[in-house]
Amino acid sequence: MQLLISLLLDLVFGDPPNRFHPTAWMGSAITTVNRFRPRSNPPAEFAFGLSLTVLGAAFVGGIGFFLARGFDSLPPLANWLATALILKTTFSLRGLDRAAREVQSALEAGNLPEARRLLSWHLVSRDTSQLTEFQVAAAAIESVAENASDGIVAPLFFFAIGGLPAALAYRFVNTADSMLGYRDAEREWLGKFPARLDDLLNFIPARLTGFFIVVSAFITDACGRQAWNVMRRDARLTASPNAGVPMSAMAGALGVELEKVDTYVLGRGLRAPQVTDLQRARRILIVSALLAVLTFGIVLVWYGNN
Repeated sequence: MQLLISLLLDLVFGDPPNRFHPTAWMGSAITTVNRFRPRSNPPAEFAFGLSLTVLGAAFVGGIGFFLARGFDSLPPLANWLATALILKTTFSLRGLDRAAREVQSALEAGNLPEARRLLSWHLVSRDTSQLTEFQVAAAAIESVAENASDGIVAPLFFFAIGGLPAALAYRFVNTADSMLGYRDAEREWLGKFPARLDDLLNFIPARLTGFFIVVSAFITDACGRQAWNVMRRDARLTASPNAGVPMSAMAGALGVELEKVDTYVLGRGLRAPQVTDLQRARRILIVSALLAVLTFGIVLVWYGNN
């Protein structure tokens, strides 16, 4: 029940302002602590990144534990509402769909510079200034698929197996990875541990997301069989051990080739993506989120009855 309520809260109200958002607080805390990091000393930088990630995840997980204990003293309906409200802050289906829709609207209006700007602002960290219309659509579709995993399915998965403590701890690790886990001179050693831990935590959620995308393709106007085949063939073509799973499933579901220049090609040989494919990807995203809520809800009910 908490999963369904949290999804409805997200779809109706979206994300709270940053001053009330736990994920924004996590990001601010990471930025503040990072000012004290060692420099030009790889072992010390690695140890600092490890300590920041483990202690930060333990701290927010502890907050989740005490919140859950407090909510247990409430009447059942109030407990569900309170739990769902906190859980909702660990994922953002409405925010991801809105970001993709804004890029889609700019492409539909023929405003490629604005589509590039919105793509860079909301969805990707790569340079978008020279991307073609097809490449913008591809990058947006890739981001929808990848974020379906670490932005929606993963926190719901960890809630299902460990409640609020696990969902909040996961969100801290993922935030640390998104801020520190880059292979550049500034963060190569600092972000190595959060990046590897995030890869480990997302191993199962990414594969569940790929499965949900395949099932969603059968439910929507996409191709489920092709989604499965392309996912099996191309899931390991990305540098990330996890991102390629949902992205290749989405490529197959839509029947399109998703390419990041000089990095990977998923669904090689399929047609170039159009703006209409971004709309179809958003539809698959919504159905996949619903399937995740249904699946993990069943897990929680089964666990509660045993």
